[in-house]
Amino acid sequence: MINLIKLSVGTVSIHSLLEWQKMSRANNLRDFGVAEHWHTTRMRPKREAELLDGGSIYWVFKGIIQCRQKITRLDEVTGGDGIRRCRIVLDKNLHATATWPKRPFQGWRYLKAPDAPPDVAMPSKSDVNMPQELRNALFELGLL
Repeated sequence: MINLIKLSVGTVSIHSLLEWQKMSRANNLRDFGVAEHWHTTRMRPKREAELLDGGSIYWVFKGIIQCRQKITRLDEVTGGDGIRRCRIVLDKNLHATATWPKRPFQGWRYLKAPDAPPDVAMPSKSDVNMPQELRNALFELGLL
C-alpha cells in the first residue's frame, strides 16, 4: 500500500475541508448525479494498484499534515480543453492524524505507509483557533 500527500489549497483546517467537500458533493450530485468528492489532477498516479489497496490522501494545511482521506478509485476524465486528467475519488470521511510538519511542494507526492502519521481523535472546532506557534510547540513535545 502507498499513499499520496497533497496541499489543501483554499481550506485552512480539517473542519473547513469537511465543509468545502460537503458543498462539492452536493454540487456533484446536482451536476453529475453522484454525491462524491474528487480531486482532479493532470498526472495519473503510476502506482494505482498500491493506492487502491487501502491508500489515502494525506492533507497538508499551513505546512502541517493534519488528516487523511481514503482513496476509493481513480477515473480518467477528459476536460473541456481535450486534455486527459485523473479524477481521484475520495471517501467522504476524514480521519485526523498526528500533526507532522511538511515543507511546501507542488502537485502531489507519494507517501509510504511507514512514513505516514498515525490517526488520532478528531479535533474540536475550537482547536482551529490555536495559534500556530502553540501548535508547533505542542507537536515538538509530542502532545499533538
